[in-house]
Amino acid sequence: YYFGDIGGKFMFAVQPSTAADRFGSTATQPDVVEYYFDEEQLPQIKKELKKLKKAHKQVTKFFASIEPDGYNDDIAKEYGVTKQDLADHADYNLGKKIKDCVEQNGHCYFSAEL
Repeated sequence: YYFGDIGGKFMFAVQPSTAADRFGSTATQPDVVEYYFDEEQLPQIKKELKKLKKAHKQVTKFFASIEPDGYNDDIAKEYGVTKQDLADHADYNLGKKIKDCVEQNGHCYFSAEL
């Protein structure tokens, strides 16, 4: 889970607690990692989101196509969705929350459980 200015749950088994590192801030540790983003990092956030958008669209379409019971590795493979696609999709969702928070508040602070 992550909490603070934004909150949510990391995608189980595909998204690490340090996923927000890729958007331009570095985690601090003990049992949680803390992130702070501000308007200076918006270009990096947007650049990263642009790189992730294709996987996000692909996985969103995949999730809309499968039965509501979920999926497994074989079903994902059948649809051409890799574990990296799933991770990039999850990171896109996180990055979008970060971007929206920074644009709305001028900053975004949150902690993520390890």
